[in-house]
Parts: sequence; structure tokens; C-alpha cells
Amino acid sequence: MKNRVLSLIIACITTVVILAENYPYRSDLLWVTEPDHPDWIYTTGENAKIKISLFRYGIPQDGITVRYETGSELMPADKTGSIVLRNGKAELDIGTMEKPGFRDCVFNVVMNGKKYSHHVKVGFSPDKIRPYTRMPEDFMDFWSGNIRKASEFPLKYTKEKAKEYCTDKIDCYLVKLQLNSNGQAVYAYLFYPKDVRPGSCPVVLSPPGAGIKTIKNPMRHKYYAEEGCIRMEFEIHGLNPRMSEEQFKEISNAFNTKENGYLTNGLDNKDNYYMKRVYLACIRCIDLLTSLPEWDGKNVIVQGASQGGALALVTAGLDKRVTLCVANHPALSDMAGYMAGRAGGYPHFVRTEGMYSKEKLETMAYYDVVNFARLIKADTFMTWGYNDNTCPPTTSYAVFNTLECNKDVLITPINEHWTSEETERELLDWIKGHLK
Repeated sequence: MKNRVLSLIIACITTVVILAENYPYRSDLLWVTEPDHPDWIYTTGENAKIKISLFRYGIPQDGITVRYETGSELMPADKTGSIVLRNGKAELDIGTMEKPGFRDCVFNVVMNGKKYSHHVKVGFSPDKIRPYTRMPEDFMDFWSGNIRKASEFPLKYTKEKAKEYCTDKIDCYLVKLQLNSNGQAVYAYLFYPKDVRPGSCPVVLSPPGAGIKTIKNPMRHKYYAEEGCIRMEFEIHGLNPRMSEEQFKEISNAFNTKENGYLTNGLDNKDNYYMKRVYLACIRCIDLLTSLPEWDGKNVIVQGASQGGALALVTAGLDKRVTLCVANHPALSDMAGYMAGRAGGYPHFVRTEGMYSKEKLETMAYYDVVNFARLIKADTFMTWGYNDNTCPPTTSYAVFNTLECNKDVLITPINEHWTSEETERELLDWIKGHLK
């Protein structure tokens, strides 16, 4: 097994409040935080120190009081206090951890009546993180039976030219893929290289991030088709992506609240859980892609981020036709991890009362990414950031450390729940370098 660890270490910078992107954009204030270990990694029992710098208009802020709180990531703070910046700088000992995991330090400062916040996480022996979630004894029987039943429904889909997304280099089609005799379906955009020849293309399945929404910016990965791949971007709810944003918003507001969101729908029973149809839809999408005459007959890739990263890993675990898997900060990973007194995976069911009942916990195990990771044989590439509070690094390590396939990783400590355009491009480079 290879385990090539690439580490992108960048000075940690944030905006006025902690959002999905933590670089300053038209902000007067700039934080720079430097852990005293350049890779942001410590061994358990070792103390971590953070150097803090604060600039306004590029000028170090002297004599400013910074309040802080620190503790295990997504857990209540166990230490609070304040420090005063001298020449715009200070150093803080944020403590240690006796068990593998991540420690988070949140900084706050008030200037001219306005509050500015920033945070930074460091890891303690994260290579030793193991999932709390265990695989049910009948896990394989459950999924094999459901896949077999779903396969009895013939492959049916419609395919319509989407001229709005065609260019001089690629062609695009809107696909409606039927899933079962109940009339359920998913929609997708299928991108081809222009003038594609039979038997010439790897196929790439790209599942979506979480939410009830249209297919997000279908052209953002058009370079896959421009560089010789057939790429399928799909949605999981059976909603035509040509619906207006207003219609999507109305549906999301009605059916995706904290109380009745699709990720909680049917969680009391593994047979009725909403995501069963979604996981099986991923397999049916592979059926479609491998039926295309333009497929090269060898390469089947799954690639996604967040919920899409979770679905990529699930598909690679369930479908042995998958030859390569790429997952950014996967959701749905070690969801019951909070039971071990540490961060668990998105959607953080622990935050909703009653979601950790015996029945719901049992269902989660059948749908948790870590259990599918145990099954993956395809070469796999993962990437994640340490400052991510949506899909925390503890859960990405729980998945990565479980994989027993050939695996590569790109760790970008500064990142919250995002990847750069450069990283996105590197994913395709990795794929192209691993094609059969």
C-alpha cells in the first residue's frame, strides 16, 4: 500500500467572520497564526503553541486584547482567557490531547465596536484516529440484496441536447434516469468531448454536495470533457435542474429544514431511510455510464466533495466496476463519533434532540462512509483541511485510516469547507496519472 502524503502549509488567514472561505476579501483586518510545528501535527501529550499576528491596513495592532477559547474540535471549550498583542504579536499555549484528535482555538477581538473572529485547529497523532462506527454483521447482505433488487429494473433514461452548455470543445446532454417502477428518477448533465469516438473515454461520475438545489454550475468542471473524459454531474432528488432558483428555494424551504430534512427522513429504519435510494441511484448511474458506446471499457471514476465525496466513497465500496475514487472532505463519515466524546461527521445529528436513539444509531451504521471505506479496492485520493467545521478533519482521518486500498492524500491545513481551483485541477491530474 502506498501512502503518499502531500502537505500544503500556508499562513492561516481569515475574513471578518468564519465563513466557507477564510482568506481576506476586501477586509481591513488580517490574522496570521503559526503553529510551532510547521505541519500543524503533534503527538498526543505534546503541548501546542500558536503565534498570533493581527494587522489592520497592514499595520501591526499593538496593545489589542484578544480573547480566546480552546478545546477539542466541535466540543465545548475547556480553556478560555485573553492575551494582549505586543507589536501586533503574541504566543499562546493551547494545550494538548491525550487521545488522537484535533484541538481548536477560536480568537475574538473587538475593534471600533465590531467583532472579528478567527480559528485554527491542530492535530494530535491523527494517523491513529479510528472510527467509532462499527460495521453491522449483515451489512453486506443488506446492500447486496438491495442492489440485486434494484438491478431487476431495466436501464431506462432520456437524453436531450443541452445546447446552453455545449461549446466548440464539448457536447452536453440533459439526462433523466429512471430508478425503479415507482417512477423515481434523477437528473444529470452528461458531458462529452466533441466528436468523441466509440470506446475512447474514461467515465467520471460526480455526485452532488448536500442540499436540495439545482446542479451547481455544471460548467465548472468542463475541463474533464475537454481533456477526454465523459463526466456525469447528477442530482439526487429527482428535480429537473432547469427549474428556477426560486422553485428550488421553495422546495428546499418546505422539505429540507432541521426537523424534516432529507438526511433525517426515515432514519428510524434502515429499509426506509431516504439515502437508500440515493446510494442505489449511484449504482444505476454507473450502469448508465458503462453502457455508453463511447466508454473505453476500462476506467470508471467517482469524484465528489462533501456529500458528493461521501457518495463517491460509497459507490466505490459498493460497485467493483469503479477503478478510481476521489473524495474531498467527505460528509456522512463516522456520524456517531460524538458517542466517543469527539467530533462526528456531517450532518451532525447530535445537534438535534432525539437523533441518537438506538434505532437511528443502528440505521446510521448501514449508511456511514467508514463502513463502505472498508470495502474499497480502487485506488483512492482524498483531500481535506484542518479548519473545516462542516466535515471535521477527525472524520476524514477516520475514513482515510480505514482504507486498505492504494491511497494518496493532499492535506491543506488552512482550508475550511472548500478546495481551491488549483486543487480541483490536481484531482484530474491524479486521475489521468492512474488510468488503465
